[in-house]
Amino acid sequence: MKLTISRESLLTPLQSIAGVVEKKQTMPVLSNVLLVAEDNTLTLTGTNMEVELVGRVTPVHIDQPGRITVPARKLSDICRALGDESPVELVLEG
Repeated sequence: MKLTISRESLLTPLQSIAGVVEKKQTMPVLSNVLLVAEDNTLTLTGTNMEVELVGRVTPVHIDQPGRITVPARKLSDICRALGDESPVELVLEG
């Protein structure tokens, strides 16, 4: 997976989803957000097993489609630390 997205386009749905996922879970994957990049759209999904939020960002520059789960709060913290106009490049290798 390889994509480029503006910080603000990623941060807006990510903050909502990070509010749903739990910090401490019996299943660690529930603190993650699922990122799916395909068809010029990035879909973000998070759940706490009671509530599920899905956010979609389009258009997104996708060089290589793919999917991965990442810690929602950590990704949100990284995005907030970037400058307002910073592009974010997400790359999954291997």
